[in-house]
Amino acid sequence: MGNTTVMDHPLIKHKLAILRDKNTGTKAFRETISEIAMLMCYEATRNLPTEHVSVETPMGTADCEVLSGKKLAIVPILRAGLGMVDGLLALLPSAKVGHIGLYRNEETLEPVEYYCKLPKDVAERDVIVVDPMLATGGSAVDAITQIKKRGVSHIRFMCIIAAPEGIERLEREHPDVDIYCGARDERLNEIGYIVPGLGDAGDRIFGTK
Repeated sequence: MGNTTVMDHPLIKHKLAILRDKNTGTKAFRETISEIAMLMCYEATRNLPTEHVSVETPMGTADCEVLSGKKLAIVPILRAGLGMVDGLLALLPSAKVGHIGLYRNEETLEPVEYYCKLPKDVAERDVIVVDPMLATGGSAVDAITQIKKRGVSHIRFMCIIAAPEGIERLEREHPDVDIYCGARDERLNEIGYIVPGLGDAGDRIFGTK
């Protein structure tokens, strides 16, 4: 599957079952989204560059490694992507956060941008774009296009559930972007929702339906 990594960690699988359950309430859903994002962040940042440093311990000197290279930015696609941000910031507290607002035209299924606010130095950062669902791929493709226009050269995309159609489109239109997803589902239905999926992630995170 090209540059796509599907997570297979037992904890992620367990928490995905909670998300998928239609009886999971808003509070538990929101908490579980954040927990899965944290677990996925561990894997998505595995290849971050490090450098050697010497650290004085109470017992002597230790040769250690710390992160080096570009700083990070997290960019959620509004609004559902907001549900993943706290989980990532728990592990990457110094990352800056930008926002891209898109909504889906229900007739064309294509994204319409209504907001874009990124850190001023975003071109100097590695960017992790987050959205719980990768369905048609339209929103992810458009968001990444907008970020690239700001001079960003290294982008990761992280989602919790992806449809094959969305993966194929994102890989085709942005082959340089690494994709990380918690599960690869069966297909899209006739109105562009992932099957079996988990329903509308934004509505379930914010209790709006």
